[in-house]
Amino acid sequence: MSTSSKKRATFHSRLGFILVSAGCAVGLGNVWKFPYICGENGGGAFLLIYLLCLLLLGLPIVICEFAIGRGSRRSISQALNILEQPGSRWHITKYAGIAGNYLLMMFYTMVAGWMLYYAFLYGSGKITAVSAEETSGFFSRMLDSPALMILFAGIVIVLCIGICALGLQNGIEKITKVMMMLLIVLMLVLVVNSLRLKGAGEGLKYFLVPSFSRLKENGYGSVAFAAMTHAFFTLSVGIGAMEIFGSYLKKGRRITGEAINVVILDTFVAVMAGLIIIPACFAYGVQPDAGPSLLFITLPNVFQHMVGGRIWGCCFFVFMSFAALSTVIAVFENIITMTVELGSWTRKKSLLVNLVLIFVLSLPAILGFNLLSGFQPFGDGSSVMDLEDFLVSYNILPLGSLIYVLFCVRKNGWGWEKFLAEVNEGTGTKLPAWLRGYMAYVVPALICLIYLKGYYDMFAGKGTGVLLGWMAFAVLLLAVIFWVCFSTGKKPAVKAEAEIE
Repeated sequence: MSTSSKKRATFHSRLGFILVSAGCAVGLGNVWKFPYICGENGGGAFLLIYLLCLLLLGLPIVICEFAIGRGSRRSISQALNILEQPGSRWHITKYAGIAGNYLLMMFYTMVAGWMLYYAFLYGSGKITAVSAEETSGFFSRMLDSPALMILFAGIVIVLCIGICALGLQNGIEKITKVMMMLLIVLMLVLVVNSLRLKGAGEGLKYFLVPSFSRLKENGYGSVAFAAMTHAFFTLSVGIGAMEIFGSYLKKGRRITGEAINVVILDTFVAVMAGLIIIPACFAYGVQPDAGPSLLFITLPNVFQHMVGGRIWGCCFFVFMSFAALSTVIAVFENIITMTVELGSWTRKKSLLVNLVLIFVLSLPAILGFNLLSGFQPFGDGSSVMDLEDFLVSYNILPLGSLIYVLFCVRKNGWGWEKFLAEVNEGTGTKLPAWLRGYMAYVVPALICLIYLKGYYDMFAGKGTGVLLGWMAFAVLLLAVIFWVCFSTGKKPAVKAEAEIE
């Protein structure tokens, strides 16, 4: 008997829904990237612009995903089929979302494994380096060892599949709630430690006090765009990872208020990460940098100079592991539910098949740093992971978000009236009806701008011919999306009905 014929599971508590959804949004990118972007673009001034962009762009998309999930009581694999108007082609786009979930896990499980490995190194006392060169060596040796990375990625996959096997309430909700609460406690402890360091005040000023000189130096437009882009990508929207938890949400609370709580918690974690990282770097005369070099080279070197550095390093990478695992669990749940609904599988079969499938699919990214390092899809220094990240971050996330917003506002999709009725069912914060024009035109335009600017930034330095070719490809993809969303075709086959609570 397939899950589609059973009553839909729901969260045991409102807190569980908020923490699990926030756990999906809280990822490694916004933890290690946000502090650097914020400081580089004017500190507190950027923070204010970023919060505004979250409200104007991130929040509406989260609301759309939650509403599609709760309105259909299905994952994205079936949600559009259920809610779309007869004759429309929205359901075709679901395959991009399905692919996006798998593509994300093809490299995210590997990076989550890196976090576990470093937590192990600190916990076991194996990191004893005292120089940047020696700490850099630990990271290089890890990348050069496919067996080591396969082992820790495998631990992540087995652990997260096991949690999903326990079910929504007894596994995902219960365990993610504990992880998120521990994550918050660890953050607060690490923040206090960082702020107590000698010289941390300069880092705090750099991070939080508005610097209009840096803002002017970088250009107001560039800073605003950086804030808008990060606000968009930090919430894990566009592949249905938020939508799946909307499908488990009860009808008692209005969706807008729940979405606001998730966005606030995600932002809180990002700001706390900045309060951990930047003061610590300034205290030891290290400029904060972005990406793996900050987490795996710069910060370990900082921890070595702290009193009790081994303890702080272990706490930090346990914190980062929780941030990574909460996202992996959320996306795994989406993948498992999608395959159950698409193939009419039992949940047990889906768990076992995806355990093997995701493990195999994670191998190219792992081998891309060693055995397959000769494959450099975007030129010198690029890897398989860069290709997978490009497909997800530069394509599926923005285009998927565009689809979900248009689906909620267009008559041949779900339609504004039905969408608004779903969002405003229950008690809590109400979504105003007068926002229709903003969500129908402004939000899609902003998403398109981010999408095209992402392509431009990616290929601008590779020559005019390459840039024009890729920009033409990006415009073509947009044209295909708009054709699918705006056109109608033959009346589709009879659709499954959503469960009625």
